[in-house]
Amino acid sequence: MGLDHIKAEIEHMRVQIKRQQKDINSLQRAGISTGSAAPLLGRMQDKVDALCEERDRLNGEERLKQRSYASGKPIRGVPDQRRM
Repeated sequence: MGLDHIKAEIEHMRVQIKRQQKDINSLQRAGISTGSAAPLLGRMQDKVDALCEERDRLNGEERLKQRSYASGKPIRGVPDQRRM
């Protein structure tokens, strides 16, 4: 899975979680039991956390591939392009 795909999946899952939370709150206001929904939200949040860890790992690999100074700051372009 690519980095862009993982970022899109995280965003999609977060939207789904928010929607589910709103539905649960409206059911609770109506007095309907929502006990089975809490584990579902927990599993969804765990999946988002795992995707975030994967995203962070891939971001770290991308940064290692870039050329950088000893301080860790990335080198952008050649000296002619950096001059004003």
